[in-house]
Amino acid sequence: MRPDQWQLFKAAAKRQTRGGPIPLALIVDCPWIPPYCGVSLWDYFFDVDTWFRANVQVQRDFPDVIWFPSWWSEVGMGAEPSALGPRLRFNRHRVPDVEHLPFPLEQLDELTLPDPRTDGFMALCLYRYERLRTRIADEGFTIPVVAARGPLTIASFFRGVTDLMTDIVDAPERALKILSLATDVSIGWLKAQAEVIGGSVEGILILDDISGFIGRKHYQQFAHPFLKRMCDSFPSDWVKVFHNDANVTACIDLIPDAGFDVLNWGLDLSMTKACEKVGGRMALMGNVPPLDLGARGTPDQNYAAAMKAMQDAGEHPLILSWAGATTTGISADNVRALVRAARDFNAKK
Repeated sequence: MRPDQWQLFKAAAKRQTRGGPIPLALIVDCPWIPPYCGVSLWDYFFDVDTWFRANVQVQRDFPDVIWFPSWWSEVGMGAEPSALGPRLRFNRHRVPDVEHLPFPLEQLDELTLPDPRTDGFMALCLYRYERLRTRIADEGFTIPVVAARGPLTIASFFRGVTDLMTDIVDAPERALKILSLATDVSIGWLKAQAEVIGGSVEGILILDDISGFIGRKHYQQFAHPFLKRMCDSFPSDWVKVFHNDANVTACIDLIPDAGFDVLNWGLDLSMTKACEKVGGRMALMGNVPPLDLGARGTPDQNYAAAMKAMQDAGEHPLILSWAGATTTGISADNVRALVRAARDFNAKK
């Protein structure tokens, strides 16, 4: 994103623009960018020039969209878990798979914390930033946000989703130990990115859909303390964004207390209900259906859904977006429909 776009997003996230224009920001990464730009996934991941050109193209083709987090250096879901032992399998025609591998749990205390600068594919992602940060700035763009998977998501790749859910019920001490390790991995990864990028970083994006798989009681014990630890590890004036497009019904009212400024959520809660539960304590980022409308709908349908989302939000702090990330198959015309909706709605305010 451009520096002026970051200032717009930041002001909306910190709820400093009540009654002002609603920005349009879309989370975007490898499932959408390479197909849109006509490049292979392998080139996108392994060739820094291809990655650079593709990200420039997306931002040039849609100058009115705040692409978020902007210049996201990632390898699908695999950067963080690849340093803990799971296998990352690359595919030429779809995003990488992260394969859980058995781990002797009696040796859990011997598992050392990985170094993002040298371990797994985090090192590759940092290399992109090292090589390209000057070129990114020279093109007129900034890198204001660093991103990481959240504790439960990282732990689920290490332990396996089913086994992690079982641990939460039957072996809570083990689950807490794994989640604490995963939290430290995520914090270390965010800090390593910020260090390599430099002073432009003023925000974090945490992605943790797995925290939407558990009920309120388990969220309070196995998710909230670790998410709060992550937020507390960074300056209070930084923008802190939480993505969880699983079902956040049980915990949405608790998420602001973890320290987040923005929630990008899914479709289990309507805009009206989400606003009611959050009560203005953080900005909401949503909630046009990315699959049913973004990928399968028409521009007119996406325009209407975007207008309805902004109308339903009323005076609640809002950043217009998909109810989740920019998923595979979303057309350029449907992205432009959201641009038109934001422009037309803001023109009437």
